[in-house]
Amino acid sequence: MPTLNISIQQRNDLRAAAHSLRPVVQIGDKGVSDAVLKEIDVHLNAHQLIKIRVAGDDRESRLAAFDTICSSLQAEPIHHIGKILTIYRRNVERPDLLDTSEPATRAVRKGNEPYTPKKLAAVGVTKTKKKPSRQPSNPASRVATADTQSRKRTPSSLSKPRKPAKPY
Repeated sequence: MPTLNISIQQRNDLRAAAHSLRPVVQIGDKGVSDAVLKEIDVHLNAHQLIKIRVAGDDRESRLAAFDTICSSLQAEPIHHIGKILTIYRRNVERPDLLDTSEPATRAVRKGNEPYTPKKLAAVGVTKTKKKPSRQPSNPASRVATADTQSRKRTPSSLSKPRKPAKPY
């Protein structure tokens, strides 16, 4: 098998990117032929990262096909599991699959920013963080009066239904 010209991290990223792919080429019982290599070359030029399904139960023949494909097409082996082979070849005419120069598209909220639901954000409404209400600084106003102590909650007042929460 050809040596990898990519790092292990890049290989892992390519393997993750290939997870959702389906095999685009199937190799039958006749094995790797010139027509199969040409078809794989066309798909590598178009997609850079492809999966190939190999028929047959012989593991050694699948590994031999993997070696043949990678060496004849100057492709790099990414993954081989069961009958599925994943290979990669960089195409300079197309954008790189591993290009991380673009900023992340996911918006990240800072810790001190309030959460705004998607529906409100789509309309353009932003929430502001509420400041906690402060108790009055006068200690005399914090003393419970006889009037407030007499208004204790009784079990009958606890069973009253609560008002429903206000929608946004």
